Amino acid sequence: MSNTDSVPFQTTLLVRDTCLCLHVQRAARALARRFDEALRPLGLTNGQFSLLMSLNRPHPPGIGAVASLLAMDRTTLTAALKPLERRGLVAVAPDPRDRRGRLLALTATGRALLAQAVPIWQRTHAEVDALLDPGGPDRLRRDLRALTKETV
Repeated sequence: MSNTDSVPFQTTLLVRDTCLCLHVQRAARALARRFDEALRPLGLTNGQFSLLMSLNRPHPPGIGAVASLLAMDRTTLTAALKPLERRGLVAVAPDPRDRRGRLLALTATGRALLAQAVPIWQRTHAEVDALLDPGGPDRLRRDLRALTKETV
C-alpha cells in the first residue's frame, strides 16, 4: 500500500472527535447498558422494555406500526417478540380485518411486568437526566428527533 492510499492519523482523530454517528452509537450503547442493568432484576432488557411499552395502547397495533415506531425491520421485530411470547408477556393474533396481518397485545402478565418496570425506568431515567445540563435532556430529545424525522 502506498502512502497515497493511507489515511492520516489526524483524520482518525477528527472522526473520533466530530463524527455524530460514532457519538450517538457510543451514547446509545452506554444508555442501553445502564437500562439493561437496571431492568435485569425483572428479566428484561431495555429493548424488551421498549417493545412492551410500544404495545401499551388502547388497541392492539400491527407489526408494521410497532416496527416503524421502534425503527426496526419486521423480521427483527418478529424475532424480538419470540422470547416475550414464550414468557407469556405478549400475544400475537391474526388481524380480523386482514388475516395476513398480525396484531400484538400485552397479556395480563405483560401488563403487570411493565407496571413493575416503569418505576425502575423512571428512576434510571432521572439519573441519566441528572448527568446533563439543565434543559439538556429536552434539547437532546429535540435534536435526536430532528435527525430521525420522528413521526409518532
